[in-house]
Amino acid sequence: MKENTLRKLESYSQSIWLDYIQRHLIESGGLQRLIDEDGLGGVTSNPSIFDKAIEGSDDYDDAIRTLAHQGKSVDEIYQALTTEDVGRAADIFKPTYDRLQGSDGFVSIEVNPHLAHDVQGTNDAARQLWKILSRPNVLVKVPATMEGLQCIRQLISEGININVTLLFGLPRYRMVAEAYVSGLEDRAAKGLPIENIASVASFFLSRIDILVDHILEKFSVDDAKRLRGQMAISSARIAYQTYKRIFGSERFRKLAYLGARTQRVLWASTSTKNPEYPDTKYVEALIGSDTINTLPPETLEAYRDHGNPAPRLEDNLEEAYTNLDRLAGLGIDIDKITQQLEDEGIEKFNKPYDSLMSNLEEKRNSTCLAEAG
Repeated sequence: MKENTLRKLESYSQSIWLDYIQRHLIESGGLQRLIDEDGLGGVTSNPSIFDKAIEGSDDYDDAIRTLAHQGKSVDEIYQALTTEDVGRAADIFKPTYDRLQGSDGFVSIEVNPHLAHDVQGTNDAARQLWKILSRPNVLVKVPATMEGLQCIRQLISEGININVTLLFGLPRYRMVAEAYVSGLEDRAAKGLPIENIASVASFFLSRIDILVDHILEKFSVDDAKRLRGQMAISSARIAYQTYKRIFGSERFRKLAYLGARTQRVLWASTSTKNPEYPDTKYVEALIGSDTINTLPPETLEAYRDHGNPAPRLEDNLEEAYTNLDRLAGLGIDIDKITQQLEDEGIEKFNKPYDSLMSNLEEKRNSTCLAEAG
């Protein structure tokens, strides 16, 4: 029998999460099978995923009608549907969480993307989701905006698990890790426990190559040709070195003595958008200890079918740094690119969120009209 390549990743201390959630997957036993057969370690969700799940199936129609009959607002219906899915998924992963003593088995839910630049709004929304779900293996997703950095520190200090999302740039990653460590220090200074707090930093990859490759098309020099399809993986490899330095520092060792966990890096946006590149491009190159790769269903299936696991995350490190220098030598500012991606990423989440809320309102109103008729 062929060895399951997804399960083999466990031997390299990398966890695979699914970037997808849907009620049918939960109710059919499909999610449990992925855990049992593939060693799935967690699930991530976002407004775009819920938009496709709710609008692309009739799984939620009865629940929407019931909530509409109860007089719930559109916001309340959205929150009820999403927190139910996340809560049920978290319950399915709870044995994984318990078996691994809290090091894996997490399910993520995102705050309203329109709050990306609203510190108070994000904090309040995160606290509300954390209270509603009331499970130790839930992560609340907060964007890595400048405002989000303040939220990360504050929410970690309150003992809320955070998945930092929409992270593209290396300078911002250092700020994200700093916010996490500072939040732990704030909490420890109050004499509060820090051993059960979890956080991941979700580094978005494929979108980097899409934008950089488009810019590189304007150049005919050899350096530009060599850099095509290289910048996302180079950035990820450098980010991992930063992770090792920060969480191997004396500063963090003091927190680790109190039971603190590192903030693992999570590779996100790992489906290959350019058909010229292998469909497992952002999996094969980034296998490394204490990391997570969150895969959409099609990438998960592709890797199960023809993945070739090996610990490659720290390969070609010198080349990764050289690639950044070459890009700068062409006059391309990677920090401006990653800021652009952050801005566009927020809008990419706002649109499906708004679309879903509009569709929910239409379904709610239709139900209410039918009742009145």
